[in-house]
Amino acid sequence: MKEHEIDCVIVNAENAAGGSGLTPQIYEKLLKYGVHLITMGDHIYRKKDIVPTLQNSNCIVKPINMSSQAAGREWACYTTARGAQVAVVSVLGRMYMTTLADNPFHAIDKVLAKIPPDIKIIVVDMHAEVSSEKIAMGWHLDGKVTAVIGTHTHVQTADDQILPGGTAYLTDVGMTGPHDGIIGVEKAAVIDKFLRGMPVRMETASGNPRLNGILIAADESTGKAMSIQRLSLSAKELEHELAV
Repeated sequence: MKEHEIDCVIVNAENAAGGSGLTPQIYEKLLKYGVHLITMGDHIYRKKDIVPTLQNSNCIVKPINMSSQAAGREWACYTTARGAQVAVVSVLGRMYMTTLADNPFHAIDKVLAKIPPDIKIIVVDMHAEVSSEKIAMGWHLDGKVTAVIGTHTHVQTADDQILPGGTAYLTDVGMTGPHDGIIGVEKAAVIDKFLRGMPVRMETASGNPRLNGILIAADESTGKAMSIQRLSLSAKELEHELAV
């Protein structure tokens, strides 16, 4: 945050608790680290003790196309030290995902209409499996939001761009976690499952921790993105940046 003079940090934390879900303790730890807004995904309710946090916190959101009766808020807003307001919205894709989610395109249009017009900077977390569904959402929202950033597949893509209407887009931001594994899981069990087709016990990997992220600069008066930059840093590279 200090190195890049970041005003607002948004984190997708749905895998923060041992690879699945989020606990109140880890939620509080993220806030202490300097996170301002938190999104989730299809694992949002894996840890039942997070439900009160989802109901009471004003800086964490649920996917908007889940049941209206499910715990959590549809959008959240953070006011930066500079006075700019940043809103975040999360939406689930439906292809190869949960069948309980409503149409994400209809849902995002309804929620964006609820956000006050004086909030110009809006970031959408598109939590989806299929790249085409994410790309379609990017084009659907071009010019309507500041950024559409994909999550869920844990592998950072190289298609970062600013669309013609001024919306920053990336199909998947990647994963902050162990990269000497298979999307965060120890390799041996996953390979064994592919080889034999039998159930296996999957353990969280630990080697080669990396931070994946995206830096977006936006015009506070219009909400349009001005630049987008991918980050992929190992623990050693992060230590070097801090030392410098």
